[in-house]
Amino acid sequence: MTIGTLTALVLLAAGLLFVVALGLGVWKWIAMVGAPDGRAHPYVDIAHRSALLYSFATAMIAIFVELSGWPTAVNATAATVLVLMFVITIANYINHGIRRDTDNQMHNPPPAMRWVLVALIVGEIGGFCVLLTGFAAAQFF
Repeated sequence: MTIGTLTALVLLAAGLLFVVALGLGVWKWIAMVGAPDGRAHPYVDIAHRSALLYSFATAMIAIFVELSGWPTAVNATAATVLVLMFVITIANYINHGIRRDTDNQMHNPPPAMRWVLVALIVGEIGGFCVLLTGFAAAQFF
């Protein structure tokens, strides 16, 4: 069985995110062992969990890419936006975990945070809706 190149690339991204999640799990474990209360910094934990979830979400996205009826360029754009948003989000969590600067980035956020969140919302929901409608169009119409 052969899958499309774009699907293979998205699955590769899912695998890479999973490897990152496994590495973040090691960081979390080391932090837990070294902490008096046995807990890692909240953003170390969040980075680990989000990377795990985003890796599986990216694998699901690959299926929608493969079965979408939209042109490859449309699917590639939607998938790229989604994966980039996931990576940016994980990187932000890692940054907070390294800096240990907050346990809630939404407390006193910088003014630009609102636009970052809007971009994440539009990019993630919009990108997936493109793939979902492409899937529905190809499979049901």
